[in-house]
Amino acid sequence: MSYVPRLKKEYKERVVKALQDEFGYKNIMEVPKLKKIVVSRGVGAAVADKKLIDHAVEELSNITGQRAVSTISKKDVASFKLRKGMPIGAKVTLRGERMYEFLDRLVTTALPRVRDFQGIRATGFDGRGNYNLGVTEQIIFPEINIDKINRINGMDITFVTSAETDKEAQSLLAELGLPFKKN
Repeated sequence: MSYVPRLKKEYKERVVKALQDEFGYKNIMEVPKLKKIVVSRGVGAAVADKKLIDHAVEELSNITGQRAVSTISKKDVASFKLRKGMPIGAKVTLRGERMYEFLDRLVTTALPRVRDFQGIRATGFDGRGNYNLGVTEQIIFPEINIDKINRINGMDITFVTSAETDKEAQSLLAELGLPFKKN
């Protein structure tokens, strides 16, 4: 018997039924699901210091459990001394089991460690059922050793769902455990 993440099991057993009741889906295939999670970080100071990209890739790899890749600039920007093809950030795309494991760790351990946390805002939806969340400090993740970081940086977390509307996506993410603020 293979390992199944806790959130994936909960999605199949409880979340699908709850979303079917809420939105009146007749077929189980209509129920929205989480397709992927993209964790990315821009490192603007990497123009001057190339080692910052390596630190960003290493930190994202530790946080997500999957090797991060560095992103490169697509065009020249003279005012930032940026040339086309220079590494400028890092990202990880999580799918399947690792995606559910990361979401579980984000909801249960990382978000409660944010200072004065009262929930995440529901304004990060893009109109197509995807949600963007900005994290200001990477030290909220227990995988990061505070003594070994050289500077505190944030990251962007994008949840890509198969939902058609923002309301469906918000219900899906709330059922999976994301703590949205009550307005």
